[in-house]
Amino acid sequence: MNNMEQQFLEAGTLMLAGMVFVFTFLTLLIIFINTVLAKLAVKFPDPVPSIRKRSNKKNNKAVSGDISPAIVAAISGAVTRYRQQHSQQPSSSQEAKK
Repeated sequence: MNNMEQQFLEAGTLMLAGMVFVFTFLTLLIIFINTVLAKLAVKFPDPVPSIRKRSNKKNNKAVSGDISPAIVAAISGAVTRYRQQHSQQPSSSQEAKK
């Protein structure tokens, strides 16, 4: 029994030592990476994108969800023309069959 207790104690000690080693290694790695990145960030800064503010009426309407009356008129005209063209074709083909 004494031998088994000694093995469990050795296994626990080895596990604890491994966990401490991994924790220390990862902590040092994070500190090292942050230090290197801080130095590189000073030397190579990120570009700052310029934001343009436009006061275009078309953009304001598109954002608010309104549809331009000119677009509605164009779509309505296209649908009307399509219906007129397609409603006349079957009647002319029916006349050809007679």
